[in-house]
Amino acid sequence: MDLNQLKQDVIDYAHTIGIDSIGFTTADPFDEMKQKLVDYHAKGYASGFEESDIELRTEPTLTLPTARSIIAIAVGYPNKLKGAPKSTRGDRRGMFARASWGQDYHSIMRKRLDKLADYLRYRVEGVEIQSMVDTGALSDRAVAERAGLGYVGRNGFVINPELGTWTYLGEMLVSVPFPPDDPLLDSCGDCTICVDRCPTGALVGDGQLNSQKCISFLTQTKGYLADEYRYKIGNRLYGCDTCQQVCPRNKGINTQHDDIVLEPEILKPRLVPLLKMSNKEFKNTYGHLAGAWRGKKPIQRNAIVALAHFKEESAIPDLQDVALNDPRPMIRGTAYWAIGQIQGENARSFIEQQYQNELEEVQHEMLKGLEMRREQ
Repeated sequence: MDLNQLKQDVIDYAHTIGIDSIGFTTADPFDEMKQKLVDYHAKGYASGFEESDIELRTEPTLTLPTARSIIAIAVGYPNKLKGAPKSTRGDRRGMFARASWGQDYHSIMRKRLDKLADYLRYRVEGVEIQSMVDTGALSDRAVAERAGLGYVGRNGFVINPELGTWTYLGEMLVSVPFPPDDPLLDSCGDCTICVDRCPTGALVGDGQLNSQKCISFLTQTKGYLADEYRYKIGNRLYGCDTCQQVCPRNKGINTQHDDIVLEPEILKPRLVPLLKMSNKEFKNTYGHLAGAWRGKKPIQRNAIVALAHFKEESAIPDLQDVALNDPRPMIRGTAYWAIGQIQGENARSFIEQQYQNELEEVQHEMLKGLEMRREQ
């Protein structure tokens, strides 16, 4: 079998099914990653969402023992929202990060990987394949970088020459020894714009990220947000795009695909209706987004924080209703905090009336709402 010709055929086919960039690398261990991951966890930078077994993350054959190659793919996603509704006083809106626009990218990528796998099975009898997107053991970015799709920038994203950082990444372990591609020799040079502009200082240099400070991670947590990050989150409901938006390598890039359908009213939703949305309503409205994977609780908490960020007086009756009636202490506490932030001393009477009826954790938020307001 002419593996060079097969490789070219795979590349050509990939481009017909909506894969924008494809690269090949060996299934050799990612030895250079091991110590980096040990240090990363030791520093407390990990999010907890990634695979914790370092051997599994760096040894492809632990996932597929017969693996000889890894095929890395990238699909560009849009970063401009045509007809986006404006957030105005009395009608405040939140926003989902661009990676969550359209149908859940896991589904988008799996469909492409499944088609590519079917093509390989048609061409190579008995081929063994294991595909993964985001939730697999391997590091999508490490695979993409070694396969020549791009280089990892200071913002931690793979920067592709044509797609920039606006890409979904996935990979496929295969038992075919394809000729590997060379890694892309490029770098960010002296540019530190993303590091300088990160709202929380989460980028620690050379592509490393302290997930515990990253707004994208923080918006997905389910507990109370740390005080120091509440106002830095702004009106973000899920994720953060700042380090991509400011990247010079993204200038002029806006990739479109027919199966990534943008819905402005859903991607920049009104904040107040989110506060009392039922599980069924949330699933029906937002369930198809990647940003819904953690459920409605983090989204609702972030919506409350966003209303405090805007100092949206018109939301006070709705926030009071949430504070009095929501069964979840964290949501009630955040609502009381937001009321204090918006109204200041004018909220004191309402908060004091309810203080003795609340749990200690909620009482803490009640007092903090008034105190933090005075400190601003």
